[in-house]
Amino acid sequence: MRTLTIILIMMFLSFFTNAQEVILKQSLYDIKIEGIQGKPLDLKQYKGKKILFVNVASKCGFTNQYKGLQELYSKYKDKLVVIGVPCNQFGAQEPGTKTEIESFCSLNYGVEFPMTAKIDVKGNNRHHLYEWLTEKNKNGKMNSSVKWNFQKYLVDEKGSLIDVFYSMTKPMSAKIIKLL
Repeated sequence: MRTLTIILIMMFLSFFTNAQEVILKQSLYDIKIEGIQGKPLDLKQYKGKKILFVNVASKCGFTNQYKGLQELYSKYKDKLVVIGVPCNQFGAQEPGTKTEIESFCSLNYGVEFPMTAKIDVKGNNRHHLYEWLTEKNKNGKMNSSVKWNFQKYLVDEKGSLIDVFYSMTKPMSAKIIKLL
C-alpha cells in the first residue's frame, strides 16, 4: 500500500509539473507586432518555417551583418524567415524613423526579409516578443538577456525556441546553418 501511495504521489507531481509548464508557456504566434510599414506583422503566417529574430541597428559595428542576414534569408527562404527588429537601446545606434530604416536596409544591403517597427528589447518597456524570447516561463526553453545589437533568436517550425546567438555569431555561421 505504501509503494502504491508513493507511485501515485510521484505520478501526480509529474503531471502537475508538466501541466504547469504547459500553462506557463505562451504561443509565439499570438504575439502582436507592427511591421516597419505600420501594418500588423502576423507571426502565424510563418508557421511551418523556422524564424530568426534579430534586433538590428543601422549605426553599429555589426551593421554589416545585414548582408549575411539577407544571404541567409535568400538561401533558405523555403524553410526560414529572418525578421529584423530595429532597436535603439544599445548606444543609440538606431535613431532613424521607420522610413529611414527601411530605406537604409534596402539601399545598402538589399534587405528583402520582413522588418518590424522599432521596439524595446530590454527594460520596463520591452516588447511582448522579447518577453517571450527571453523568459523561460513564456518560451518553455530558457532565460536570456539581450546583450547588444544583432543578437539572434532561432525558433522552430512549431513556434518553439531553439537557441540564442550573440552578436559575434555571423548569420551564415555553421552554428546557425546546422540547425536549419
